[in-house]
Amino acid sequence: MSGPFAALRAQLLDAAEALTGGPAALPEILAGIVDDVDHALREPLEIFPVCHHSPSSALAMVRRLREKQPRVIYLELCEDLAPLLTELRNCRLPVALQAFAAELEGFPPESAPLSLIAPITEASAEYQAIAYALETPGVELVLVDRSSDHVFQWQPATGAARPEPATAGDTDADLHGDAIGVEIGDLRPRFAELEEHLLHHGRVRHWSEWWDQYVEQPLAGADHDTYRQVMVLIGSLFRRLAPHDTREYASDEDRERHMWTRIREHLARTGADPADCLYVCGAFHAASRVPEAGSDPSAPDFVITPRTGTEWLYGLIPSSHSAIEAQFALAPGSVSIAAATWEKALGRSRLSPFRLAGQQGGRKRATKALPPPAAAGAGVTDQLTAYLSAPAALDGLDEEELRGWCVDIVRLARRNGYLASTADAIAVFETSILLAGMRGRARPTPYDFQDAAVTCIEKEAVPGRRDVRRLCEILLGGDRIGQVGYAAMPPLARDVHDRLAPLGLNLEQRTIQRALLDLAARPELAACSQLLWMLRYLLPDHAVRPIMGSRRLGETHIQESWDLDLGRHQRTIIELGYEGVTVEQVLEQRLRRAAWEPKATAATALKAVEHSLLLLRSPRLTDELGARAVELLAAERSVDEAPEVLRRIRRLLAHYRAATPVLPGWCERFVTGGYAHYCTLLPTAFVEEETGVRQVGAMLGFLFGMESLALSLGCDRTQLDLAVRQSHPEAPVKIALLWAARHHLGALPLAELRARVDELLANPLVVPAFPQYVSGFVQALEPVPRLAPFVVETLSKAFAQLPDPVLLPWLPTLITTLRTHAAELVPILTREAGRTFPGTLAALSSWTPPWHARTPPPAAPGIRPAPGAAGALLAAHPDTTDAMAALLGCAGEWSPPGAAGGDGADAAAELLAAHPETAEAVGVLLAAHPETAEAVGVLIGD
Repeated sequence: MSGPFAALRAQLLDAAEALTGGPAALPEILAGIVDDVDHALREPLEIFPVCHHSPSSALAMVRRLREKQPRVIYLELCEDLAPLLTELRNCRLPVALQAFAAELEGFPPESAPLSLIAPITEASAEYQAIAYALETPGVELVLVDRSSDHVFQWQPATGAARPEPATAGDTDADLHGDAIGVEIGDLRPRFAELEEHLLHHGRVRHWSEWWDQYVEQPLAGADHDTYRQVMVLIGSLFRRLAPHDTREYASDEDRERHMWTRIREHLARTGADPADCLYVCGAFHAASRVPEAGSDPSAPDFVITPRTGTEWLYGLIPSSHSAIEAQFALAPGSVSIAAATWEKALGRSRLSPFRLAGQQGGRKRATKALPPPAAAGAGVTDQLTAYLSAPAALDGLDEEELRGWCVDIVRLARRNGYLASTADAIAVFETSILLAGMRGRARPTPYDFQDAAVTCIEKEAVPGRRDVRRLCEILLGGDRIGQVGYAAMPPLARDVHDRLAPLGLNLEQRTIQRALLDLAARPELAACSQLLWMLRYLLPDHAVRPIMGSRRLGETHIQESWDLDLGRHQRTIIELGYEGVTVEQVLEQRLRRAAWEPKATAATALKAVEHSLLLLRSPRLTDELGARAVELLAAERSVDEAPEVLRRIRRLLAHYRAATPVLPGWCERFVTGGYAHYCTLLPTAFVEEETGVRQVGAMLGFLFGMESLALSLGCDRTQLDLAVRQSHPEAPVKIALLWAARHHLGALPLAELRARVDELLANPLVVPAFPQYVSGFVQALEPVPRLAPFVVETLSKAFAQLPDPVLLPWLPTLITTLRTHAAELVPILTREAGRTFPGTLAALSSWTPPWHARTPPPAAPGIRPAPGAAGALLAAHPDTTDAMAALLGCAGEWSPPGAAGGDGADAAAELLAAHPETAEAVGVLLAAHPETAEAVGVLIGD
């Protein structure tokens, strides 16, 4: 084989033959990587290989752009993200380009929403290419990678890699959420044994450290040809050692076919000269040998599948170094160290990087004018042989830099609670040199310094929020956090900032700010309050948090206090902008989605109704959500959410009765439909073991509490009577609940209910199950609150008569039941107990329980109707009085008609004689109003 790399190829084959004893896989690999380098460099369209977030790639890109000044740059980035690039000038890096889709078409519905991000940092080759293209007149930037839609189309069945969940409280590492990350130049061994071998023999802990020591540092000052050949060589090596039978490898080849097809289409459409173009891609793709690779028009084109019907939305979201590390499984602090290396290399080389005009943040540098383009080189020359055969150029020890690090880390440690001293600074200095020597380098790297600081300063416990490793990251550059500028935000986010402007706060700050709203003194702040409550519903809990004030039906506050942390939750606000133009529109969509989702229940629809009343105040939307709640209630076949339904419909009815003259139509339909619905399900709910007593109690609470309204709307009480009669529970707790329901309906008098409880306590076989009866009576306070005295009596009897082996194990269950399922019933029991038991300790010794002091009533005398027309009427029709007496549990007989008067009349006469003042006052009143006296006479038949 002839060519510039023939000598290197022969040397590698000879070395492989000497090592293996004959041709095998190793000679093929070594010869193949040299051939790949030669093939990539012979391409007429210059290929510029890069590694993501690599300072050496960024430095080489700056040098090459200033030297060649290409007219067209093809960039490995999703082609549909191109419109976002101009908005980078309004942001502070790092930020991420985002594609977002909430409503899917052609993808599984359960995968919604789909989110894709591409982080951009200043110390990256792609940003330098973007800044050069956008700031240089006549330069065209073309994104050639597959679209966001194709990323998810080609995603493996097992799902693409998502970022690891951030640790608790580490919000900066979670800026990307659960988005899929795409990067330019993913360069990492996909052969696990190779990476392990490199880390072991390189005496480093993780891949980022190996790359920094053996690639970044040697290539930082390399010329363009050397850099380009080495990067293609590394990409070819990793490519040939990667498993070729994986979905990931096939997807990479499809990406290469897609990119080269787009490049040839652009060249054919514009007639651009390949010599004036630059193709920026990952080193892995630079060594591609697929048939579709190359700018030759005769190369076969790749058939690009059409996109799905999914509507994608695009925007910029803030990013951070820690978020990038978490997204792509990089070592903690590696991106911050790369940024510090970039700044140091710029100062050493005196290069002027490219920067977008108006770019926020970063160090301001004077922009140098572009020199005249350099003439094209004579051809490809072998730089690999000299690079691979030369010994590594070791940087000398920079004592001043290392000493500054050691002093600063001790200062930071002391500020964060560590008991560090000058001796620790000296120890860190010496340990850093020792570790560097053990790892084969003369100059300690930031990784050596970090390990030395942890070894010398870290204690058994971290005294503050940050450990020493985190302090080292802060010292070496910190976790730089990006921010999307106002002009680059979607309309909704800008609208939020505009509407909250009267608060006078800087909402872009990444700190918690306190907002005080005096709505009485400044009524114009009511709009801000309304918006904050809507954001409270839509954003995470810590983004907008009320300190004073609440939003409930029927409440109005004159002052509110809020903690606002919108700066840290900028991504969430931006993603709200993908759902609508205003917060009100997004909120309405969320409420509709909650009420119409497949798993929606009547309780969730009522919750949406309540939020609509509180936050949107839209009668039309509220009526639609209420109608949806009626539909869902009629379709439900379980009563699991009956307590929630009862609680919410009670609150809504109370609100409408206080605020409107008539109830909305959907409320009336909900009450009548719920009455019939729960009457139908009540017998089954009493019997089913799956239905808890809390749910049955809520059903009875709905039926008894809404009974008067339901009957006025046309329901029939016979439904409820039949449902209770058809209920035959077996569990003691539900039996007690049924007894309470029968008592409420008049079928079980209180005396008989008390007798049944006494029979249970007297039966030794039932005593172990008596606590369950008591629990049922406690739950019965929801539908039958007038049973509170009886429940207090029953609890007192249980505590007094149950044996300890039964009572003591039951007490924790009773307490947890009251706390979990009947917390609102405890005040009722407490008030009733306060009325029943003595208020002082002295009165307790002589106190007798009312149920023990109750003596049997004497034989009731015969019922004597009062004389006059009313008495005659009652005597002529005794059925009504008999029914009322039976309902109240009063026994008695009618006296003969001639027995009127008697002892009762004598007692009345004696009472009037003892207190004549009342009779005299009545006489004076009647004398003053004779018409009243006549009416009274007619009434009593006198």
